[in-house]
Amino acid sequence: MHQDNTPPLRLRAWGRWASVVAVCITSFFVHGGAPEVSLMEARNFVAAREMVAGGSWLIPTMNGELRLAKPPFPTWAVAALQKLVGPTENLALLRLPAAFAATLLVLFFWGLARELTRHLPGDAEDSGRTAWLGALVLASSLLVITTGREGQWDIFAVSMMVGALWLLVKGWQRAGQAWGWLAGAGVLGGLSLLSKGPVALYTVLFPFLLIYLVGYPQHRQHVRRHLPGTLLGLGLLLGIGCSWPWYIYQHVAPAAVTVARTEISSWGERHVKPFWFYAPFAAFTGIWALVALVSLVWPYARPRVQRYIPYALALGWVLISLLLLSLVPEKKERYMLPLMPPLALLVAGLIRYWEAAVAAKRSTRSDLTLLRVWGGILLVVCLAVPVALFVIDLPGTKGARLWASVVVFGVVGAYVLRQLVRLPRPTALTGASLTGMAALLILLLPFYPVWERRRDTVGLRQMRDIRRHVALQSMRWVSLDTLHVKQVWAAGRAVPIWHLPPTSPISSPQGAVTAGPVAVFSAAPLQSRLPLAWRQAGFRITQVDSFYLGGKKESGYWMVGILNRLGTKKP
Repeated sequence: MHQDNTPPLRLRAWGRWASVVAVCITSFFVHGGAPEVSLMEARNFVAAREMVAGGSWLIPTMNGELRLAKPPFPTWAVAALQKLVGPTENLALLRLPAAFAATLLVLFFWGLARELTRHLPGDAEDSGRTAWLGALVLASSLLVITTGREGQWDIFAVSMMVGALWLLVKGWQRAGQAWGWLAGAGVLGGLSLLSKGPVALYTVLFPFLLIYLVGYPQHRQHVRRHLPGTLLGLGLLLGIGCSWPWYIYQHVAPAAVTVARTEISSWGERHVKPFWFYAPFAAFTGIWALVALVSLVWPYARPRVQRYIPYALALGWVLISLLLLSLVPEKKERYMLPLMPPLALLVAGLIRYWEAAVAAKRSTRSDLTLLRVWGGILLVVCLAVPVALFVIDLPGTKGARLWASVVVFGVVGAYVLRQLVRLPRPTALTGASLTGMAALLILLLPFYPVWERRRDTVGLRQMRDIRRHVALQSMRWVSLDTLHVKQVWAAGRAVPIWHLPPTSPISSPQGAVTAGPVAVFSAAPLQSRLPLAWRQAGFRITQVDSFYLGGKKESGYWMVGILNRLGTKKP
């Protein structure tokens, strides 16, 4: 009997792995270069570019100035990639580390969910199915997709900390020694600190441990049994996580202290939003929003899903994380990323209940109503996408993309409609949701850059045009004003700010820059920026070009000139 069951079990395990990997590829890797570089990405990519160009990997710089506001692990990942493939500005390649971090987040969460559901009664019905569904839900959640496609810090910090949680729980639940698991948890936790400081400690680790240990006495017994290994993990977490800040403090203490004070004050001064800003957090699961919202309703969800997931733990994890995030005045949508793993677990538990209830023909009227509402939302999306592409009059919305969307969403919509007419099956709606999200990403992401530039003024000169200016290519570039980091990224090189000394350039310590012609960037007319002593010494700035900071004239423009001394031949 055991021999008869082994091949199907193995086949099912491989099928689950293949499905999770396929969803991750679609969510994080396909069309990775489509969106234009974001502000956070530009900071990360510029710092990585300067590391690869010969800068310090331990004391990062951004446009020639110290970059200490964020720990360097995500920047190291991008720089290491460029060391492997060579210097590149291919966004699809530069975003690969973030995509791999997002994939690791899904896999780590899959392992954590498996440990949390392994001993529940519902797991005996279909071993591992709840954890697998949770991994699929997380990989296809909207906020995880958007952060996993952006080469910045949040996805690394949350991914590593969720991995630390998985290894902690796995180690604590072992009957024997668990030194390796707990040490691994410390390493991943340390890498999380090296990704975004203590943020994930506050938003991921602390909320989980609070509900896991306070709400469940048996878990505290597990920790006491593995106390030496737990202390080892804690030591590794602090040792790895604090190694870079300690190094920075030892070498550039004044700058480090200044940056630390600025970052702490920014929590209460920048991007300040009201306490309830994160209230619609369930919507950021995207296609799972309705299921996520229903799973938060204790009277409905708890008696149904507690057979499949530790409902109180998952709900407490979400709510404590939400409270801690809301207490911080500085708020951004991507800061809700720590809420996505526990929400995915809640969604998976509710789907598992609906599957079992429909299969056993014991669904209540409210169950069937919710399933039909879910299917109705999917049907509206399937109808809306082709119609939107037909109505929007932009390049890329017609032709093959339109017909492909009609076929794909037409088939998915017909399948969903069939479910609505008959008894809706949760498994079918889950498959339709995953297929619909994959189709949206595959068909519409290449069109996204066109959508971003839909209101741009055609023909405006940009920084990328300045790079092709032959006379400037061999010169050193400096800026008389602070150039936005996205423009620094577009420049393809550092454009450090240069404070022109009012005294004679000959006696100035910065006079070495005047040994030959220099490309000068300025937000104001160039001649007015040259001090009298410089003009008397025979220096002139001749404007040779200009560029706009964005796709519209209202975004402002900068002047580009050549600084040289009279009698010096221009290139």
